[in-house]
Amino acid sequence: MLIWRVALSARAEAVERQLAELPRAETARQALSASRLIVTNDLAQCVEISNQYGPEHLIIQTRNARDLVDSITSAGSVFLGDWSPESAGDYASGTNHVLPTYGYTATCSSLGLADFQKRMTVQELSKEGFSALASTIETLAAAERLTAHKNAVTLRVNVLKEQA
Repeated sequence: MLIWRVALSARAEAVERQLAELPRAETARQALSASRLIVTNDLAQCVEISNQYGPEHLIIQTRNARDLVDSITSAGSVFLGDWSPESAGDYASGTNHVLPTYGYTATCSSLGLADFQKRMTVQELSKEGFSALASTIETLAAAERLTAHKNAVTLRVNVLKEQA
């Protein structure tokens, strides 16, 4: 949990109140004992640390929470404001519950429609485009020791030279 110094005591009291009411309080306490509380000087520092960590679920519960969204770069699912608990996303609000964990939100997104679609890429180079890229391709192919890849370019370069 990242918390701005101003809100620390109120949040600690709220956690204790909720733990007292849970039928599985001991399980929750064990989870909390493996968790960390990071106290920051301001909201900007909260955002910076959150982006570095890349949480699976990010709950922003502060005034004007929406104002922070553009500065969030790594989170699986973001919940804004007082009326957006994580459980809404898990069960009812329509966001996906299949999220990247362990900080993988820096490179992966939540499961979405695109994951169920077959995609492919298509390339078509013009003679000019090919000529502009040829030496770069040959250099990279040679560096990877992929001689056939390099030769596929060299043969075409030679054809272009003969046509000139």
